[in-house]
Amino acid sequence: MANSLILAAAAANKSLLAAPSHCHSFSLHSNCPPPHHSQSFPYKPFLHLHSLSLTSLHRRLIPVPALDSDVPHPLDQGSAVKVKNNRSKEIEEWDSWTAKFSGGANVPFLLLQMPQIILNAKNLMSGNKTALLAVPWLGMLTGLLGNLSLLSYFAKKRETEVIVVQTLGVVSIYVVIAQLAMAEAMPLPYYMVTSVVVATGLLLNFLNYFGMLNAGIWRFWEDFITVCGLSVLPQVMWSTFVPYIPNSILPGVISFVAAVAAVVMARTGKLSEKGVKFVGAISGWTATLLFMWMPVSQMWTNFLNPDNIKGLSAFSMLLAMIGNGLMIPRALFTRDLMWFTGSTWASLFYGYGNILCMYYFNSVSGKFLLAATAGLVSWIGMALWRDTVVYGYSSPLRSLKELIFGS
Repeated sequence: MANSLILAAAAANKSLLAAPSHCHSFSLHSNCPPPHHSQSFPYKPFLHLHSLSLTSLHRRLIPVPALDSDVPHPLDQGSAVKVKNNRSKEIEEWDSWTAKFSGGANVPFLLLQMPQIILNAKNLMSGNKTALLAVPWLGMLTGLLGNLSLLSYFAKKRETEVIVVQTLGVVSIYVVIAQLAMAEAMPLPYYMVTSVVVATGLLLNFLNYFGMLNAGIWRFWEDFITVCGLSVLPQVMWSTFVPYIPNSILPGVISFVAAVAAVVMARTGKLSEKGVKFVGAISGWTATLLFMWMPVSQMWTNFLNPDNIKGLSAFSMLLAMIGNGLMIPRALFTRDLMWFTGSTWASLFYGYGNILCMYYFNSVSGKFLLAATAGLVSWIGMALWRDTVVYGYSSPLRSLKELIFGS
């Protein structure tokens, strides 16, 4: 999910740079101290499925309430759900398939970013540094923050395949940012700070994933991304509608002060348990909401400047739809509301929504739209149907109810 931040960060930050967006560049995520794991590899409870009793099976994941979406790996919580023994094999197989689908999202997301990297490299080698000024470094920086937040979120939950997706997002955006710095399109001091943050973030997430990081250090990192995420989101949302509203940094400043105050109060015991949970979930949900805002920003741009539609690539929008869509079955299977919300929103409104806009403005054919519609509806339908069958439910509404409200 998160990698589509790469594609859309520029669109969301268009007003900050006073330039129109062409929608090229979250997969959108926390914040209770992670538990210490003795194993040096991701915990995989289904390795022990066949030793469970014949009358019960520890579900891989229980439904995750909105404020608990960031709780370290819900699969460790071990809530037993009564199911028939012959369901265990089906659940194990679907667990494996959904993980593979998530890992497969690397392909479309990589295909989305590589053309920009290659084009930048060609312009640098030919000495055409001016061409790189068209790539908004502030938008890329926002996307990078979103991917780092999501990387921390999924690293804590030990979702290996999605960790790879988010790491790819971080690395690919950093490569573009490095190219912009080489072309002097990004101020060197900002690039140096960004490099330190990226290196630190990747190292801390790696150490935390393998259970080798001190809980206090991890908590500090989570506080950092919480403050950054909460500061950026309102500013990006405000900037989308400039010049129809005054151009101001006030939303970001107010959010920054509020975020710092919330983190300090949470760490000094001034908040209730529910308040601490809320602060803990901020970084994940701000990254998700930033991610969800990208199609809104792009469609607003399309509405104001229909000619910009010609600058969009139908193939890129299709890849965005596919990449996010591949994560939907996994998010549903794990009952992760935050992940499901972000992936479904991006697939429907960013990928498919822009294809629909392009059709409306005669930029793609009816056959292309029909194929995209049939593919997306079939895929989501398959995910709902398969989840229903695997858990032995009579209706997909049961799965959605668990996802949203819990069991």
